[in-house]
Amino acid sequence: MIYRFRAILDTEEDVFRDLEIEATDTLEDLHNAINQSFGFDGAEVAAFYLSDETWMQGEEFAQFDMGEGESQLRIMNETSLDGLLGEHQTRLIYVYDFLNMWRFLVELAEITEPEDGVTYPNLMFVQGQVPDQAPDFEMEDQELGAEDDDEDEFNDDYNIDDFDDLSFDENWN
Repeated sequence: MIYRFRAILDTEEDVFRDLEIEATDTLEDLHNAINQSFGFDGAEVAAFYLSDETWMQGEEFAQFDMGEGESQLRIMNETSLDGLLGEHQTRLIYVYDFLNMWRFLVELAEITEPEDGVTYPNLMFVQGQVPDQAPDFEMEDQELGAEDDDEDEFNDDYNIDDFDDLSFDENWN
């Protein structure tokens, strides 16, 4: 089976790529195909996230196992596309280069049969030019899970210059 994806750069302009990839390939293969189709060198760290119909970010699929924490992260090269995506789960968020935050909305558009003579992954269609810098991305309160109040989330009554209340010796060195 072949999965046809549309990877949309999260920007105001229409910048997207339509890709075909084998259903048995991994998220790492999709990561490489997206990077190549948008002209990135693939040298930066990236991750996929499951997403729902409203593009809310869900479970993470990391590029590498960082080995920290008790929870097990799922890794791109160990996760097959057909084991993750299908009729009922069609959306992913892809983040490339966490310093610049290139954010892509990736949707499984169609599942089809392979065509003779076509090498996969296959770039089917290109729309728009990739900007020189990653678009600014502002998360909405709903995406952060914040409540609908205007209270400052960092209002914790700590004075950063008041070392007497901290539980360590400021001259430890």
